Amino acid sequence: RARQGGRAAHTPNGFPCRNAATMMATPLPVEARLEPLTRERLEAVLAVEQAAYAHPWSRANFSDALDAGYQAQMLLGGETVLGYFVAMKGVDEAHLLNITVAPAHQRQGWAMVLLQALDLWARGQGAGWLWLEVRAGNRRAIEVYEAHGFQHVGLRKAYYPAGRTEREDALVMSLKL
Repeated sequence: RARQGGRAAHTPNGFPCRNAATMMATPLPVEARLEPLTRERLEAVLAVEQAAYAHPWSRANFSDALDAGYQAQMLLGGETVLGYFVAMKGVDEAHLLNITVAPAHQRQGWAMVLLQALDLWARGQGAGWLWLEVRAGNRRAIEVYEAHGFQHVGLRKAYYPAGRTEREDALVMSLKL
């Protein structure tokens, strides 16, 4: 929703949004909730990961993140995985390692909900900054991050796999909390 009457814009679930002009008008279901990503739910998360990416995280990537105690949250609509994120805490920052919205639920505002949840967790951990890498060619994700307030701060050459022998650059982005 756009700013009206001097009030800050919000996502459909009530979270403040830094750039509401890029939000989808589709209302979000009221029944969505965040829960910790656990090994018991890993099969459903892996199915979403594999449907969403040409180069998905493996079971071992998720297991390693859980073993390390990284913040891992799932967004559920009933028992359906709408999305999830994995982040690690640093000294005074948090680093987003993976954020995914299930392909069937993209462009409905769920990425913003996940980013707001990440913001709240990071602030609660005393983080002053959020950091992430994103494929340079992933315009949709870059637009979501920019709408959330992330700024481009660097480039990592040949960071992501892009085929059997090819690599793709990553944009480094940060957000001051």
